[in-house]
Amino acid sequence: MNRPNLLYIHTDQHTPFVTGCYGDPLVRTPNLDRLAAGGARFDQVYCASPICVPSRMSMLTARHPHHNRVWTNNHILDSAIPTHAHAMGAAGYEPTLIGRMHSVGPDQLHGYAQRLVGDHSPNYIGGGPGVDRGILDGTSGPHRMSLIKSGPGLSGYQVHDEVVTAATINVLNELGVQKRINGQLDPFSITVGFMLPHAPFAARRAQYDYYRERMTLPKKNLSFAETQHPYLRAWRTYTALEEPTPDEMVLRARAAYWGMVEAFDAMIGQILDALHANGLAENTLIVYTSDHGDMVGEHGLWWKHVFYEESVRVPLIMHWPEAIAAGQHCDQPISAVDVTATMLDALGAPALPNSDGHSFLGLVSDRHPTPDWADVAFSEYCADQYTPGGSPAERQPQDDTPPTCFQRMVRQNIDGAAWKLIYYHGDEPQLFNLSDDPDELHDLAQSPAHQAVRQQLTARVLDGWDPNEIAQIMAAKRAENKVLAAWARNTHPVDSYRWDLRPEMNRLEDFDPSAIA
Repeated sequence: MNRPNLLYIHTDQHTPFVTGCYGDPLVRTPNLDRLAAGGARFDQVYCASPICVPSRMSMLTARHPHHNRVWTNNHILDSAIPTHAHAMGAAGYEPTLIGRMHSVGPDQLHGYAQRLVGDHSPNYIGGGPGVDRGILDGTSGPHRMSLIKSGPGLSGYQVHDEVVTAATINVLNELGVQKRINGQLDPFSITVGFMLPHAPFAARRAQYDYYRERMTLPKKNLSFAETQHPYLRAWRTYTALEEPTPDEMVLRARAAYWGMVEAFDAMIGQILDALHANGLAENTLIVYTSDHGDMVGEHGLWWKHVFYEESVRVPLIMHWPEAIAAGQHCDQPISAVDVTATMLDALGAPALPNSDGHSFLGLVSDRHPTPDWADVAFSEYCADQYTPGGSPAERQPQDDTPPTCFQRMVRQNIDGAAWKLIYYHGDEPQLFNLSDDPDELHDLAQSPAHQAVRQQLTARVLDGWDPNEIAQIMAAKRAENKVLAAWARNTHPVDSYRWDLRPEMNRLEDFDPSAIA
């Protein structure tokens, strides 16, 4: 079989639960549904970290965040660590990135031979100018303001993705011309990075209205009083989610999120149409996934940062008629680092040294040997930003030390049951039997009958992962980043790959400013 092309499509903050092929009866995602019907849908895929940069850097390197030493959105990936783009280049591909990568620091390629349409944020810590979202200022981060300022309108992130879509179609058209002239074409590798459906929660009027008329409240709309774990209570306080959120606000933000999902699905459809129109679909591996999910109001929570399924699970669809039979569903627990290893396996590229990932291609392709799959996946969240702190003593900043948290999740099948343990350093863990309790409403960590499972999974979480060592490394990084940020503020380094997000790109209709008061 000839080496395949790769079309790798990566969104930001898309929970699989808002996708037609994953069972959502409301959202309109015909293009993702078509890909899944013609290939394999993976139902138990977990991001490396429920926050952007650590997750994305892990998908680049096939290493867990603690091996990359990238835990926060201000941590810089070491350019000496080879990425999947380096491996593809070593195999003879010329990998192209179009759009979102969210790498911090001077290396904005990390192995890509070409990059079109950069990120909207500065390349450097402390670099500038900053991001002005106009009317939607304050709505991209984890705070109640993103729910207050939500509804019909438009975010600059969607404008970014429309530019990315046009650039991708242009590249595919150019490849089609080359193929028609030469009669053949070297295999290509294209990564498409979207921003949607990341907050701000703003969707174009037609899509917003469609979902607002049909939207329902979250299934698990827990009040603050019903949130039991001390860290999650502190998180709700930190993000201003203690007070009850009016139903209208919840419905408005959810309708916008569903509308943004439909919007990027339509863009994917445009890209797929260009792939087929140019005769490039044959022997092309199409991979769709996201960096993490969004709680969209479930458990009384929004955004990501936590280990509930809506936040930590991601969609994964692989479509490759040459090797993957249509209509498959894979239920084994898989980590995002495994996705990276699998893509390289499919392309015949060298495996990344020191990779934590393993190829699962044999689970869905009879042309590859079936792996001895471990049925385990990990995710971690170690933070000194976007956190109220991980233990009671840490929740009040002392001197210049910010609140910190050190958390890790393991999802493992044991004796036919799907177990998840969430380790909170300094706090009690959470333990869920997802087979019996898929909604994660019954924490079994204190149950005498489940102490053996708790101990087994706690040992698995802490094997090779030391929160005290991570705390020391992160403290050193904070000191280093102070110097780097001051340097950038004073020397004004030029962003090598920066997309110009302008305030007028952001609109919000029907917004009542008095809602902020």
